[in-house]
Amino acid sequence: MISSVLPTYNRANLNFVKGEGSWLIEADGRRFLDMGAGIAVNVLGHANPALVDALTTQANALWHVSNLYTIPQQQALADKLVDASFADTVFFTNSGTESCELAVKMARKYWHDKGAPERTDIITFNGSFHGRSSAGIAATGGEKMVGGFGPLLPGFVHLPFGDHDALTAAVNENTAAILVEPVQGEGGIRPLSDACLKGLRDLCDETGTLLILDEVQCGMGRTGKLFAHEWAGIEPDIMMSAKGIGGGFPLGAVLATEDAASGMVAGTHGSTYGGNPLACAVGNAVMDIVATPEFLAEVSRKSGALRQKLEGLVATHSDIFDEVRGSGMMLGVKCKVANMDVVNVGYENGLITIPAGDNVVRFLPALNISDEDIATAVDLLDKTATEVKNKTA
Repeated sequence: MISSVLPTYNRANLNFVKGEGSWLIEADGRRFLDMGAGIAVNVLGHANPALVDALTTQANALWHVSNLYTIPQQQALADKLVDASFADTVFFTNSGTESCELAVKMARKYWHDKGAPERTDIITFNGSFHGRSSAGIAATGGEKMVGGFGPLLPGFVHLPFGDHDALTAAVNENTAAILVEPVQGEGGIRPLSDACLKGLRDLCDETGTLLILDEVQCGMGRTGKLFAHEWAGIEPDIMMSAKGIGGGFPLGAVLATEDAASGMVAGTHGSTYGGNPLACAVGNAVMDIVATPEFLAEVSRKSGALRQKLEGLVATHSDIFDEVRGSGMMLGVKCKVANMDVVNVGYENGLITIPAGDNVVRFLPALNISDEDIATAVDLLDKTATEVKNKTA
């Protein structure tokens, strides 16, 4: 008999009932150090007082009105995002998947209104992940994502990750945009180099192609900048955001330049819940903390310490681990054993990590994780690696 909850997840047998900072408490009282943060969502940890206060204050005033009316909290958050980024305008969604849908629509509508309706193709890369909607799975293109869900939305061109020659050859008169994650998350924590991002921007400028960045997982301070592309000194035309932007409350956004968004006039897109007062009250509180130079500097400092400790652990357990990769607090350890063995034994030791493609285990902790919790996480991973070795010997 099918479960009352559609069984589309292989869930761990864990039932968390409370969160405190970087820790989760199971129903039986066990404490787990959360190095996944809801897959890069809980950027300020669990039950952060500032976010609790923002949510409860807004909940006692007004939960929801539709986008038929002005929403002051939404305007305030849009202003903060515009002031802190390349963007001139923002549309609020509920998730990264919805942000992908709008980004695709925006790019195609741009060229339609510019008198080049044939420019509909969007170039994406193997190993990418852009959500599980029709546009998202078509953009990703891997058999694991698209098998059984045809016919797929047309107009996506899939290229090998990091193949510059293939990219240059693929851009033609039908290309609307290039869509890329500055750091691939689900694909195994694979960052694009600054040189690659600069090359993408140059290629787009030369050909008139729009550059769409998917910063759903790598944005909102995770790399030590508010947005990951800032390290390369470039700016996209359109950018997808979600996950950390709401600190645990469902919220997403599409940021764009005025030119890229020029086709999106009244009636071309909408959302019932997107940018409602509750979500934006929390989003404003997140931005007030995460977007400050002092906070981002601490992310860089702590992420450097975490990476150094992980590098040492990889050297110690070279029979279990291969390398550390990633940027900031978006780190991955490539395994020589099955990554789920590491994840599952980690659960037994009270450590939560996230599996990813390319046999990688992800570390995506709260950005305000303490130095003490970082040290504890590495100690628990050390213990986990020893036990994995003993079990596979």
